[in-house]
Amino acid sequence: MTDIRISNLEWERLKIKVKRKYNHLSDEVLSYQAGQEEELITRLMDRMHRDRAYVIFTLKKGLANIDNNRL
Repeated sequence: MTDIRISNLEWERLKIKVKRKYNHLSDEVLSYQAGQEEELITRLMDRMHRDRAYVIFTLKKGLANIDNNRL
């Protein structure tokens, strides 16, 4: 069970923010479909070398300010 829900539309906008901040992440790592939050979090944890709490915090922060360009 994940602590976050992301729609495909939200992800398209959030993905741009994440890619801008973590430019080493590939499109393959950032691939996502609604309902696959766990898989996304696991891939990001591995590639960002961060723990689960940090990844979820980062994603939630981006979603909270979805209209803003900053992450």
